[in-house]
Amino acid sequence: MATKVYIVYYSMYGHVEKLAEEIKKGADSVEGVEATLWQVPETLSEDVLIKMNTPPKSEVPIIEPRQLADADALILGFPTRYGMMAAQFKAFLDATGGLWRTQQLAGKPAGIFYSTGSQGGGQETTPLTAITQLVHHGLIYVPIGYTFGPGMFEMEQVKGGSPYGAGTFAGDGTRQPTKLELDQAFHQGKYISGIAKKLKGSV
Repeated sequence: MATKVYIVYYSMYGHVEKLAEEIKKGADSVEGVEATLWQVPETLSEDVLIKMNTPPKSEVPIIEPRQLADADALILGFPTRYGMMAAQFKAFLDATGGLWRTQQLAGKPAGIFYSTGSQGGGQETTPLTAITQLVHHGLIYVPIGYTFGPGMFEMEQVKGGSPYGAGTFAGDGTRQPTKLELDQAFHQGKYISGIAKKLKGSV
């Protein structure tokens, strides 16, 4: 039976979605893994989104909280807001109380990825504040650490690579992820999926 990896994200301008797509490619490169992309529901009205000049949402399906229990591993992505995850993703996690009460997510590996609007826009505090969501559910937090290798130390270009997870300085809609950031996202998908497969095989 395939190891199910759910890549669940919120993306306002498409940067987080681009990272999610690359993470899926990495996850799909692991034999025996079935990776699926999901979006969380939008909380802003259409009028507000138009005023913010956001592009239309993609056709990636919207996930319901109860569906998280079907996954063997979760990789969660969101833009940062004042050093924390965006409110849309927080609202989604706030709706997972039923899963928390029954501990349906406990023991599953989980990672995070994110996008900031500037180099000092919460690149480090966002994962630190997001970890509490995972801990309450008993999820096993899997940072990528420095497993990406030399790319983690590359200083020739501005990038959002972090040992906490794949990231990019692009949350305000001004810049798409660089090739290095996309390579790191691919690595994160492959890395966490490999861990999920091993854990599932050991049960």
